Amino acid sequence: MIRVLVIDDSAVMRGFLGRVVAAQPDMVLAGVASDPVLAIDRIRREAPDVVTLDVEMPRMNGLDFLRRLMAMRPLPVVMVSSLTQHGAETTMRALELGAVDFFPKPASFEGLEAAGTEVAEKIRAAAQARVGRRGWAPMDSAYAPLEPAAAAPGSLRPGAIVGIGASTGGVEALRRILAELPGPMPPMVVAQHMLPGFSQAFARRLDAISPLDVREAQDGDVAQPNGVYIAPGGRHLVVERRGGGYRLRLSEDAPVNRHRPSVDVLFRSLADCAGPVAIGVLLTGMGSDGAEGLLAMRLRGALTLAQDEASSVVFGMPRQAIVAGAAQEVVGLDEVAPRLRAAVAPASVGKG
Repeated sequence: MIRVLVIDDSAVMRGFLGRVVAAQPDMVLAGVASDPVLAIDRIRREAPDVVTLDVEMPRMNGLDFLRRLMAMRPLPVVMVSSLTQHGAETTMRALELGAVDFFPKPASFEGLEAAGTEVAEKIRAAAQARVGRRGWAPMDSAYAPLEPAAAAPGSLRPGAIVGIGASTGGVEALRRILAELPGPMPPMVVAQHMLPGFSQAFARRLDAISPLDVREAQDGDVAQPNGVYIAPGGRHLVVERRGGGYRLRLSEDAPVNRHRPSVDVLFRSLADCAGPVAIGVLLTGMGSDGAEGLLAMRLRGALTLAQDEASSVVFGMPRQAIVAGAAQEVVGLDEVAPRLRAAVAPASVGKG
């Protein structure tokens, strides 16, 4: 049974989350707390497996509590976020500090009740997550922003393009990878499972720590060297050939594997338009999204990588790709950036 502690100053949210937990056959409510100070005692006494945490609370805000928790007694944390620009930025900060996932507060009571299934799935995924102790150093200052290097002619393998897919744990994984990739790099396209309203804040935060030019993808963008294009929440990202380069298309087609953006959609488009000059990377995440698309890329001659279990927050997506034979190489998170740099060098060729 997954023991869940709910920390929220709203009685409505405490009641809603308590009902969601109580309705699940594999969960039990370990307790509720109206603020982080009370929660500290609850954690000591009840030993929860997962914590849901609001950001704006009395006596100690959620980010301060999260920072202390990850430094002293790491637990899987699912944040409760507000659907505002400030709420999105705060949520991204929480994920950098070690939160596993988040869900937004719906605007109405009807929306709240309809969100129960999604909330339960996020708690379930969090219970499987690997969380480690975090230090006190501000994550924002870990890397100094750098200017992107211009791609010199002949410095990249012709036609190369990189696709990355991720879900639970992907925010921190992508932050670490992109901070370690100086230019020149070919265009990079990213499908991170994310809700509408949060992907723009995600792209801004990645841009602040990456030497590359990170932005939320727009329909019709021409993918540029040193550019990193993040799929908007709620829309699929598709790559198409345009002359000697690539054009990006956004789609509101039905979710695939229950996700939009879907990693499978992105990877299949790369298999079709780039074949052996593409590189696919499947990172941490719950479920199986991306496994079939990565296999399609491999069958077209692309280089395909999957994150290893030891460095994944949740090993579901990479595991499915490995089992399916989609991954040519299984690499640790710290190995991804060096492997990409080597793979896009002019002498590199796809392995098939």
